[in-house]
Amino acid sequence: MAHQTKQFEHGSGALAGGTETPTEHRDVIIVGAGLSGIGAAYHLQSNCPSRSYAILEGREAMGGTWDLFRYPGIRSDSDMHTLGYSFRPWTDAKAIADGPSILRYVRETAREHGIERHIRFRHHVKRASWSSEEARWTVEAERGPEKTLVRFTCDFLLMCSGYYNYAEGHRPPFPGEARFQGTFVHPQFWPERLDYTNKRVVVVGSGATAVTLVPEMARTAAHVTMLQRSPTYVVSRPAEDRIANVLRRLLPAKLAYALTRWKNVLSGMFYYKLARRLPRRAKAHLVEEVRKQLGPGHDVATHFTPRYDPWDQRVCLVPDADLFSALKQGRASVVTDHIETFTEKGITLRSGQELEADIVVTATGLKLQLLSDVEFSIDGERRDLSKCLSYKGMMFSDVPNFAYTFGYTNASWTLKADLTSEYVCRLLNHLERHGYRACTPRRDPSVEELPFLDFSSGYVQRALGLLPKQGSKRPWRLYQNYALDLLTLRFGEIDDGTLVFSRASKSVTAGEDDSSREVPRTTRAA
Repeated sequence: MAHQTKQFEHGSGALAGGTETPTEHRDVIIVGAGLSGIGAAYHLQSNCPSRSYAILEGREAMGGTWDLFRYPGIRSDSDMHTLGYSFRPWTDAKAIADGPSILRYVRETAREHGIERHIRFRHHVKRASWSSEEARWTVEAERGPEKTLVRFTCDFLLMCSGYYNYAEGHRPPFPGEARFQGTFVHPQFWPERLDYTNKRVVVVGSGATAVTLVPEMARTAAHVTMLQRSPTYVVSRPAEDRIANVLRRLLPAKLAYALTRWKNVLSGMFYYKLARRLPRRAKAHLVEEVRKQLGPGHDVATHFTPRYDPWDQRVCLVPDADLFSALKQGRASVVTDHIETFTEKGITLRSGQELEADIVVTATGLKLQLLSDVEFSIDGERRDLSKCLSYKGMMFSDVPNFAYTFGYTNASWTLKADLTSEYVCRLLNHLERHGYRACTPRRDPSVEELPFLDFSSGYVQRALGLLPKQGSKRPWRLYQNYALDLLTLRFGEIDDGTLVFSRASKSVTAGEDDSSREVPRTTRAA
């Protein structure tokens, strides 16, 4: 896996007319130019500077989620001191940041570190095949609207493509919806010129997207109703972190950021563990906080008291109590009921209540998919990765030289993304140092299979069959614990007895790579 000087070689596939598809080689291929992919590129440049890489991005712009979603009020539901990169301080005053600010942060990071020039936009990866003889992946992508086939080879494949379908959201059918004479909108595909000024709006859903949309749309709409089948835990936090802002004035930016990051990580872990250990107390506390925010005259028991325990699903964050303010001012309301049918003018509920609407926003969730539905094969045999066990929450059992980024369900996504990238760099350096070409997590037959995520949210339950499994013990178990993962991934031993290391059984083209030579195995050093 030495640095490649030869960038193009002939592939085995052919284009129409008999010409062969040119194949470009990089040491590492990163799939996805969102928050995770840009972070992975930075870590690779910093920790493995001799490695060549390219980022394949299916869309025409970087930013991932923060470029795709354009609905009113789009913002983070985690503080930016933990959602931001470990290596680049978040310096804006607002810790709960709006989408455009986060997108700017990602793009500035890419520009400042020269990552932009490595991105191949409009390259939609379709297939990836591993050859054990050559110890490399062949990645096929469709380029541009013409869907021209392009091919890359790489020694290591890192998937940073997120966990949901960018082209399709979850949108269940509703009885009688064809009769509705108003406008349907899904937040994932928000129309640029939609005018909801003085319109009656119904937002169907009660998750993070719904609680963001309602107060923002209520600023100019005639009225906004959040229609939910069941309540969700909602907690208010200040949009600005006063301690972070004070530290930033007194200390160097990197030190202030690091202290704030750890403050928020540790407090988040503390409250999560407390909620899981004492769910009744946590539930009572969260509901009481909502009651304090809303004051008298609001049915908190019906609309803000979930049937499940805290963190069985993700807790929704609202900055500066904006949702509660909209409810108290009468600009918005919450209805907890089921849809009986749509009518020409709106929605009839199971209780018989009617909601008139000009616009219905279906904030009904994401459609999860595993690794952008890329087709994977190993030595010519199709491999269903949903049947694999997840190794350290970032690799798959019996899949060589491959890693993926999947964040935490109880904390910021980027905390795990950073650790994953750091670990991949350590692994690549270990391979080079000891003369290996491939590493594969080998499944322990004694490990019991468990669901990948212990989460009752609808979007997770709908997709459990598409996700890999986790194991009943380390290193196959997901603990959703940043501190534990930090010790394991940043400082733990690479050669842990589960990873199997090997050399290629076939040398690649002369002058292209000489790392297939036999090298005596040295001591087990990370």
